[in-house]
Amino acid sequence: MKNPALFEPLELGSLTLPNRILMAPLTRARADEGHVPNDMMAQHYSDRASSGLLIAEATMAMEGNCAFVSEPGIYNNDQVAGWKKVTDAVHEKGGRIFLQIWHGGRACHSLLNNGRQPVAPSPIAITNDEVHTPEGKKAYEVPRELDDTELPAIVEGFRKAAGNAKSAGFDGIEIHGANGYLLDSFLRDSANQRSGPYGGSFANRSRLLLEVIDAVTTVWDSDRVGVRISPLNSFNSMRDSDPVGLYTYLAEQLNGRKLAYLHLMRADFLGEQKADIVSPIRATYEGTLITNMGYSAQEADQEISAGHVDAVAFGTPYLANPDLPERFAKGAELNEPNPETFYSPGPTGYNDYPTLNE
Repeated sequence: MKNPALFEPLELGSLTLPNRILMAPLTRARADEGHVPNDMMAQHYSDRASSGLLIAEATMAMEGNCAFVSEPGIYNNDQVAGWKKVTDAVHEKGGRIFLQIWHGGRACHSLLNNGRQPVAPSPIAITNDEVHTPEGKKAYEVPRELDDTELPAIVEGFRKAAGNAKSAGFDGIEIHGANGYLLDSFLRDSANQRSGPYGGSFANRSRLLLEVIDAVTTVWDSDRVGVRISPLNSFNSMRDSDPVGLYTYLAEQLNGRKLAYLHLMRADFLGEQKADIVSPIRATYEGTLITNMGYSAQEADQEISAGHVDAVAFGTPYLANPDLPERFAKGAELNEPNPETFYSPGPTGYNDYPTLNE
């Protein structure tokens, strides 16, 4: 077998993963009207059930925070029923699946949310990209600064979403604290310039994420909850003046919470910020560390063998290779994904990539 370290079982809290090849959360914009998951999505995830763990795409924890056209939600009964089709299909094939829950924050747009202005820790707009809306690409709007008194309702929204994910049959949840969306925008000082209990110090900027974690672990055992972070990613106009200091502080706070894992994006989508963030997080965080971004099978195998990480989540390779673990085991060639169909409607470029047996 090629890449044997990738195929060592991994104890992830109370779950045993058969391999260490995880599917990263990948927004694909295939949900039905009303942000309801559908049969096409059930096929997509169940086709990839040989993954050690599937982490389903960013899913709206509460209504009115849409940042993409046709991303799924988990805030009403129709969405819960749609996701139940997905989890049932994955479990029928012996797979395991977590749901990533999020709030889009300042990456939302009023044209996607019935005129509602996006919200953020500070009134600072995203400037390094545009947002897709029903009227075409638009500049991101200046968000409204959230008042401290509004934050408990957001925490409660995540708690309810966690309960809905349990009702939908997921094996656990991942909290989206990355990529410039709401929780990440509170963490990093390029987006959070507020004063008071949620701004300034590492402790204050980490407060909202930690409150969300503590809320959802009243619904799920902590070993069924993961967190995703992106210390270096400049996507959505994000950066921090001291990413190593901030995220080692956060890792220390997570140690006592006994989570399923910490999911660390090791690099910057845009290549602007470069640093070794894996080593200080590994040295600080005492739980299971999953990393992501740009790994080959060979590098992932080496990093796991060396004890630098416990598992690797693959994103782009999973778009075009539903049987990715089988290909890694055999050292087989990978299908190339077609970027033109990453977010297009319908099954083309979603459910039509061939497996090795086809």
